Amino acid sequence: MDALAYNKELIRFESTSPLSNVEVSNYCEDKLKGLGFVTERIEYDDANGVRKANVMAKKGNGTGGVAYFCHTDVVPADTWSIKEHGPFEPAVVGDKLYGRGSCDMKGSLSCALAAADRFSADELKQPFYITCTADEEVGYIGAKQVAEKSKMYREMVEGDARGIIGEPTMLEVVYAHKGTTGFSAVSQGRAAHSSTDKGLNANLAMIPFLAEMKAIHDETLQDPTWRDERFNPPTISWNIGINDHTTAINITPPQSVCTVYFRVMPNMDAQILVDRARKVAEKCGLEFQAHGNGAPLYVDPHSDFVNEFLEIAGKTEAQTVTYGTDGAMFSDLKRKVVYGPGDIAQAHTDDEWITLEQLEQGTEMFEKLIRRWCT
Repeated sequence: MDALAYNKELIRFESTSPLSNVEVSNYCEDKLKGLGFVTERIEYDDANGVRKANVMAKKGNGTGGVAYFCHTDVVPADTWSIKEHGPFEPAVVGDKLYGRGSCDMKGSLSCALAAADRFSADELKQPFYITCTADEEVGYIGAKQVAEKSKMYREMVEGDARGIIGEPTMLEVVYAHKGTTGFSAVSQGRAAHSSTDKGLNANLAMIPFLAEMKAIHDETLQDPTWRDERFNPPTISWNIGINDHTTAINITPPQSVCTVYFRVMPNMDAQILVDRARKVAEKCGLEFQAHGNGAPLYVDPHSDFVNEFLEIAGKTEAQTVTYGTDGAMFSDLKRKVVYGPGDIAQAHTDDEWITLEQLEQGTEMFEKLIRRWCT
């Protein structure tokens, strides 16, 4: 099968993050075994009791080689805009394949499968690994399970495998991405008709907290501590959200919630800002909770590994990106880059697509990498 055929089959699985990805994982495991891989599987229940599965696979001999990583979950498609076909009904129109996950990132996995099919296990003197994770779109939860529990992942680390996080980069070599950090602050009040004095407006305690969050926002735009000109934008994107959940304008809000989500870059300490926000929340009498985060990814763009990768890819310079990846959980893997077909600008859109050319080129490039480092 070629990448287009694999991608069509993968798109048909409605593996949005709130749902189980077990069926698409079963498909991946069956295909991998059929291609001569040996597999490992790690399942878990998410916070809502939904069963999730990660599949790790190895083809070839020994250790080292190439370790490719992808995720099988996709974002919801509630606002899909194409009337002629649904988000889980793959459709080729002109030079594009449409469907949820076609770009992010079932297209990349499809290229890896098609490339792996071009080699027998006996040809591979060093292995080609494929890891398919769950829950990347909601916090790299599956990748964390792999990093903590997978014997095959531990083999990749100990063998110093060359890692490829296969997210869409238009086949540009990416050496660094931002990390992700978040927290929430909650003010409790009491609902009542606003014409009386029986209520307690939760927003009153939240307002001074919001003022400080705005001050941090403004500070991070200018303070070089929180800027890195290698990225675009070069700031941490301190994003403030607020919601008091009132259903009418004449009710005193019983609860007010502020969320902050931001993206630190390499050599920045996100905990400094989290601790600062926590102290302000405590002073204002708010409940505070820090949420799980993902670390920035960084490898030396001038390392032998990156330079060799650039040579194979026909590129002159490695890039940075502002989005996060499962690579945040794979810090033990020292040699890794983000590299895959498709344009991240098409990810999560209401008409998601990938070009047929990118599927073809992605397959060719993965074949080149396998041939160089595994045969």
